Amino acid sequence: MSSHRQSKKRRYITWAVAGAVVAAGAGIAAQSSMAATTWPAQKTYTGRAFDTCAAPSTAAMKAWHTGFYGAAAVYVGGKNRGCNQPNLTASWVKSVNAVGWKLIPIYVGAQPPCQTGSSPEKLTATTAASLGAHDAADAVAKAAALGMKAGSPIYLDMEAYDVTNKACNNAVLTYVRSFTKTLRGKTYRAGMYGFTSSSAKAIATAIDKTDLPGNLWYALWDKKNTTTADWPWGPTQYTNHSRGHQYMVNSKETRNGYTIIVDRDAWDAPVAIVG
Repeated sequence: MSSHRQSKKRRYITWAVAGAVVAAGAGIAAQSSMAATTWPAQKTYTGRAFDTCAAPSTAAMKAWHTGFYGAAAVYVGGKNRGCNQPNLTASWVKSVNAVGWKLIPIYVGAQPPCQTGSSPEKLTATTAASLGAHDAADAVAKAAALGMKAGSPIYLDMEAYDVTNKACNNAVLTYVRSFTKTLRGKTYRAGMYGFTSSSAKAIATAIDKTDLPGNLWYALWDKKNTTTADWPWGPTQYTNHSRGHQYMVNSKETRNGYTIIVDRDAWDAPVAIVG
């Protein structure tokens, strides 16, 4: 989401690094720990979604519910979240859910130690595990306060970094595993947003799949509305409704008098359980 968690300057840095170029079910091996408890049924959405920096007003969301998009991603928390969220309240969630919107919760957690630029919260090899647990607990609290119930997914936003830096990559994986394990311990499904050239690649290609997210939202800005045709990894990975694809960014769109700059997403993965 590149832009939406970070400043415009930060996003340009991210682009330079990344290149311009979910849920019981999928990722079952990665989510085997879910079997220890009774999980609410997954709520899945398949179709086009959007994400934008700040949750739009209720009026804008009603105007935008034209059938082109069926889901919207919202930034529920995290010290690295890029925008204030004056509209994002429990009543807003209830209202837009009643209109018919499906919601995709994102949490902008700690960022990699080797990431270019500054972030309010960065992980280190020493703090990765404790920060992952702390941030996951905060993510669950934030989502629950908004009315997103147990069984909902929370997608961890991990921006671009140098995955060839082994120490950095190992620290990131430790953080992600701790975040994921803590989410599942609180009966929330785990997902991650990342770039196909870095953060998503690190998850998809990790040899040890223990406690990795069961849903993967990959950023590949090829303008292709698909979660299959351009999937860059093994075809058996993240199947059965576990993929999201951010395929287009900074799209200025007007619907029924409301203009919003959004990123477009092809979606076939869990969404929040509301109501």
